Amino acid sequence: MDVLTDNFSLYGKGFLGTVELTVYASILAMVLGFVMASFRVAPVGSLRVIGTVWVTVLRNTPLTLLFFAVLLGLPRFGLVLPFNVFAVLALGCYTSAFICEVLRSGINTVPTGQGEASRSLGMTFGQTLGDIVLPQAFRSVIPPVGSTLIALAKNSAIAGAFSVTELLGTYKTLNELGYSIIWTFVWIAVGYLIITLTISALFHVLEKRWGVAR
Repeated sequence: MDVLTDNFSLYGKGFLGTVELTVYASILAMVLGFVMASFRVAPVGSLRVIGTVWVTVLRNTPLTLLFFAVLLGLPRFGLVLPFNVFAVLALGCYTSAFICEVLRSGINTVPTGQGEASRSLGMTFGQTLGDIVLPQAFRSVIPPVGSTLIALAKNSAIAGAFSVTELLGTYKTLNELGYSIIWTFVWIAVGYLIITLTISALFHVLEKRWGVAR
């Protein structure tokens, strides 16, 4: 217990760093995932190619390698930003590929006849997607989106290896101060558990309110 009470501010700083990474990267992932899912089902071939390439490349690239590419590669091209911003970009882009596929699978659950009916009424692709398809698809993708964002929260631990303040990175300082490594990781695990259970509870509420009835 001493490791927590003696270093509460250090744990708190790391906890808030992980929360910020999770929130900002989740927003970026949701926006990019929505855009790429729209590209994947668009009637324009070039947009489908862009969406397919985005998903294929990011889903098959190790997240650690993506962190190296973003945090160490982009500054070589003159793009210099705080490391936590680079971490959000890496996490958000990586997770967006999975969000894209979740949304696309939800879109595919909507009967094609509804899209055809909306087009016969003169609705554009954007109107069909936004007013007809996505509201129905949203109901079926709530649980998998929640699981994907929980994975994002845990993946944020990689950022600590790149000088980004987050929860797992606190173990280095505490280890140097001579605290028990076991209890250090116990309280780190509790911090991650709080974050993931919060996300799980949020999506449970969303699912009860808007999810597909089972």
